[in-house]
Amino acid sequence: MAKFAVTKSVTAQNTFSDKVKLHGQYNISISGTFVATVVVQRSFDDGSNWHNVDSSTVPIQTFGTEPEDDIVYRIGVETGGYTSGTVVGRLSQ
Repeated sequence: MAKFAVTKSVTAQNTFSDKVKLHGQYNISISGTFVATVVVQRSFDDGSNWHNVDSSTVPIQTFGTEPEDDIVYRIGVETGGYTSGTVVGRLSQ
């Protein structure tokens, strides 16, 4: 069972999951049938400013590593990054 997790179904641009605090290794799951660019973003200031750290245009299961404490993440589709379908994005630890 995941200690921390957020999941978001995306069917429009500029749509993101809630933020989740991650430290160490974490899982990235992107599934669904879609035409979109899905991004994983992190913030050093609790969500005031977001920075892309990973992206995918296809379903994928992978992981990332966050070495710093108190960093928040989210997953979703930026403005201009969505065409059609449903993206299911999940970050978990």
